[in-house]
Amino acid sequence: MPSLKSKAPEDNESPEIKTTTADGPGADDESASGSDTEVPATAAATSAESGPSRPSKKKKKKRSKVARAISAIKGDSVPQAVVDKVVAKVKEEHGEDSAAADEETVRELLKQLKLKDVAEGKAGFGGKNRKDTGDHKFWATQPVPHYDDVAPAEEGYIEPSKPREEVRQDPFPLPKDFEWSVLDITEPSQLKEVYELLSANYVEDEQAAFRFRYTAEFLEWALMPPGWLREWHIGVRVSSNKKLVAFISGVPIRLRVRKKDLRAVEINYLCVHKKLRSKRLTPVLIKEITRRCNLEGIFQAIYTAGVVIPTPISTCKYYHRTLNVPKLVDAKFTYVPRNMTIARMIRQFKPPSTLTLSRSGLREMEERDVSAVAELYRRYMDRFDIVPLLEEDDVRHQFLSGRGRGEKETSTGRRPGQVVWTYVVENPESHAITDFVSFYTLPSTIVSNPRHSLLEAAYLYYYATDTAFVENAEEHGLLKRRLTELIGDAIVLADQAKFDVFNALTLMDNPLFLQELKFGSGDGLLNFYLYNWRTKALAGMNRTEDRAAGRGVGVVML
Repeated sequence: MPSLKSKAPEDNESPEIKTTTADGPGADDESASGSDTEVPATAAATSAESGPSRPSKKKKKKRSKVARAISAIKGDSVPQAVVDKVVAKVKEEHGEDSAAADEETVRELLKQLKLKDVAEGKAGFGGKNRKDTGDHKFWATQPVPHYDDVAPAEEGYIEPSKPREEVRQDPFPLPKDFEWSVLDITEPSQLKEVYELLSANYVEDEQAAFRFRYTAEFLEWALMPPGWLREWHIGVRVSSNKKLVAFISGVPIRLRVRKKDLRAVEINYLCVHKKLRSKRLTPVLIKEITRRCNLEGIFQAIYTAGVVIPTPISTCKYYHRTLNVPKLVDAKFTYVPRNMTIARMIRQFKPPSTLTLSRSGLREMEERDVSAVAELYRRYMDRFDIVPLLEEDDVRHQFLSGRGRGEKETSTGRRPGQVVWTYVVENPESHAITDFVSFYTLPSTIVSNPRHSLLEAAYLYYYATDTAFVENAEEHGLLKRRLTELIGDAIVLADQAKFDVFNALTLMDNPLFLQELKFGSGDGLLNFYLYNWRTKALAGMNRTEDRAAGRGVGVVML
């Protein structure tokens, strides 16, 4: 996880958390340093392929320019004359009393539009234009939307599917001295090779202070959902000594994109050893996994990245809920500002000691809940534009298979090997499942810290509540209140399980409760992409014409 530098808030506001980022490389640039994603970059993006931990002075200077550019974009850089002109136009068209005619509202909207242009590659950093940041030689050859494309009148594939016999039958050639290897992650030694490669070479922050630390249990959970294929766990080895030096994975997923159901693949964990970034392995890895998916009759994919490549269908922003203040400060994950003491920060971020929904029937999910959770999930997720379609076997895997072994340990409140926590609310009278909430763990190594070696991070996963189906639930604030209670209890449970921070993105209904639950806004952005599918932009960190922020995206990528 990238280093986060937070500014502690006043008593009644949540912290602003800044993510230190660098220029994350795309498939066309394997030499760029750093990563600007706070969860594993996937598929095409090689933010997973972060550069050397000690960047050159030239690269440090480049990042400094980027940082200044971002600061200028986010700062109070909108000319007053522009604001005045927009306000006057709003008043002219909508009247003097229009809420949108407020000067601060207009200024903030203009800033967001500038950020959105950068995220979409329509504007660049430090004076770069769209062509400088948006053109990618590799992606120009791929069936993905491009920046100059007109919004589609009808959504659908970019290139038609091919019969199996027309798909390339042989693997793409690798550079000399390397060979393909299919990883059998059911075999402990090969699974160990994968998590050792990722733990040493995958996403880390600009200063190389934090780096994801994967476990065997996490990768088994993430890479072996129902229908998984061994042939989609692809490695590259050095021919002479068989050392694993690169990896990419795919798992099957059924997606609904607005009204269309797709058989697709979720691409993840693209990683190349740091010393081999000049070998141009990334484009070959992407083409090879595409070929293998095509052989199975699948021609669409979903992937995410912190870097901008052609072309995001949505962009979401990271938010962070501080839990263990002393450790986060000591590890330089956050800091105590001048107008705040650490004791005050501890009081401010201390979660409640009791669960709000305990009397409503909150308990851990069990096997007997699978059918009810699957139905509640289906109804709730119908409200978003892009979602995974989960059958009961999928629900069982996603929410129960990673719950660990045996009893919870007294010291941590966790089971050995646990990677996912899922809770349901069972109505005490009717015994109906009215709500569920889940979160998972992905820790990070704290590099070169004498007191702490591991940052324990929890990530909000899927949730649902039947309050969403109550008439006028949103207009009357019922949905916001229920979600605040539900996710608030998840934060309490994460704190009891000794997590240091609780993370979430601006997707699904998350924007309804982030501020209320003291999440701090991060600088990190996560871009969502579809391969060989054209669709209009989906509401993520910003609203669209017909959707509130978050409501376009219902996919949580691991």
